[in-house]
Amino acid sequence: MKKELFSWVKSVLIALIVVFICRQFLFVPVTVKGESMEPTYENNDRIVVTKVGNIEHFDMVVFHAPDAEKDYIKRVIGLAGDSVEMKDDMLYINGKQYKEPYVESKKEEIQSDENLTENFDVKVPKGTLFVMGDNRRHSWDSRRFGVIREDSLVGKVEFRFFPLNELGAPQ
Repeated sequence: MKKELFSWVKSVLIALIVVFICRQFLFVPVTVKGESMEPTYENNDRIVVTKVGNIEHFDMVVFHAPDAEKDYIKRVIGLAGDSVEMKDDMLYINGKQYKEPYVESKKEEIQSDENLTENFDVKVPKGTLFVMGDNRRHSWDSRRFGVIREDSLVGKVEFRFFPLNELGAPQ
């Protein structure tokens, strides 16, 4: 009986240690708060972010907010050294035009003579990222608080696990 109890306690402790290590160094569950990433992510969606890997253009990341005691989720638009320009709702990174399919449904909600995103031009300094929410008119992002430091990243969004009908990798 004593051996069996010890075996169970040992198994539970090993499982807890594995969970702790994964959560500290590999993966973190996060709850999306707010509407800034709609329609890609809705309020109270549950996602998993990874703390390893390279960040690329258009990845979605979670980071410590530079202006509040909370974390934000946004899309990476500019990497360190990039020139980012928005002109008449067209995105240019280092002079190359990019389509943004993730904002199309929001563009449909506005008048045809309006812009979803105001015009801007920014150079992204070394060690920083320029981020924006997909719901451009309702997102507090780099257009308001400036670039974010790369060391403020919690991680890159890898997977949505709730709601179950939206289960899967980010688009």
